[in-house]
Formats: sequence, C-alpha cells, structure tokens
Amino acid sequence: MIGQLNILDLKSDRSVKRLYQQVAEALLSLIESGEYGVGARLPAERELAAQFEVSRPTIREAIIALELAGCVEVRTGSGVYVLERKETPARGVELDIGPFELMEARALIEGEAAALAARNISDEEVAALESAIEEMVEENKKKLHKETADRKFHLLIAQATRNSAVLRVVTDLWDVREASPLTARMLDKVRLAGWKPRIDEHRAICEAIAARDPALARKRMRDHMMRVIDQLLEATEIEAVNEAKRRVDADRARFTAARELT
Repeated sequence: MIGQLNILDLKSDRSVKRLYQQVAEALLSLIESGEYGVGARLPAERELAAQFEVSRPTIREAIIALELAGCVEVRTGSGVYVLERKETPARGVELDIGPFELMEARALIEGEAAALAARNISDEEVAALESAIEEMVEENKKKLHKETADRKFHLLIAQATRNSAVLRVVTDLWDVREASPLTARMLDKVRLAGWKPRIDEHRAICEAIAARDPALARKRMRDHMMRVIDQLLEATEIEAVNEAKRRVDADRARFTAARELT
C-alpha cells in the first residue's frame, strides 16, 4: 500500500521533474522494495490515480514509461504486471514530455495559430492546405504510417501566421512528438488500434481558415486536439477490455441462474 510519505514527496518535487516521471519512480521504488513482487499485478489505474493524487492520464504515462524501461508488462484486458529484471533500471525514467502534456500545449498554441492564420493566409496557402489534406487521404489508405501529411498541414498553418516565433514553437512541438520514446510508444498503440488522422476534422479547420474566421478556426483546431486526446485515452485504456469481460461474465452468470429456475 502506498504510504502518505510517497504522496508528500511527489507534491514537494513536482516543480523539479515531470509528474509522470515522479509517479514512475515512486512505483519503481515500491517494486524494488518488494511491495509488488515479480508477477504481481499493480493496482487499478483509478486506484493509483487516487493514491498519488494525479490524473489517470498521468498514471498511464508513468506505466508506459515503466513498460519501456522493462519493469512492467501491460497485458490488454488484464492489467499491469511486474517483470523479472536481470539488471536494475536506471533511476529517473527520462522519456521527455508525455503525450497528454504535449497535446494540451498543442491545443493551446495551435488553436491560436489557426486563428492568426485565418487573418493572414493567402489563397495560395489555402490551396496548399487543401493539397496536404489530399496527401493525408492517400496516407490513410496505408496500413501503418507516420503522419507526414498531418505534420505538413499543421506547419503550413503555422507558416501562414506570418510569425516566425509561432512557426518555431509549432515545429518544436512536432519534433518533440516524434523524438519522445514515451509519445512514440503511445502513438504506436493508437495506430495499432486503428486510429488515423481524421480527414473531416482537418477539412473543417481548413474551411474555417479559408473563410477568414479566426474564432471558428481556433475552435475547430482545439476541438480536433481534444478529440486526439480522447483517442489516446481510448487506445491506451489498460482496463477497458477487462471491465467489459467482467460485465459479460456477470451477465452470463445471471442468465445461467435464471435458466436454472425454469
């Protein structure tokens, strides 16, 4: 059971390390102390979130960080289990910015970029956005791919702001997205779940920008980013399948009992 001291330590150290890293290291300490032995199942995500006083996305990032470090195994529909390790993992699971934190930043920054682009974009740049969407359509036909056209679309919007600082920030956010092992692992899970860039959402953003409507462009970009966050949550839900199985088993038992009464 996680003690109060762990929670206090997390609170005092939040300004130093990213939150998911703090949670990952706290869980690693519990594993190394024998609180959770080899083969043990970690507590449910919602329980860990309550114990550490953090969000469930933060717990999810911490679990994936430990998975990348070879400390745990995520078994879909079953839970998270402690693995036997031949070597002690390095302290401090440094995996850069987590995907949920990154998407939150993108929603804020790219939302404003879309609004500014709606004021400054040229007809030629609108045509380039439409072309990038068509490239996205072709990419989506492939089984697995990196979102090259998606990146192009978003950087074209940043470029259309006529603000080099905005372009630099948006480019940096995409570079972080592609360089972070944690984000890469989570995106792999999303792709395997069948997620691909939503063409309708990108067209809606393009239409708002082409209409030179900053407020609508901002809203549609932020709505798009929020849906991406929802997709990340759905694709990395550790316990969803297991909970569904429990419900099916409960229904099966109930109907079996009913049959025995007839």
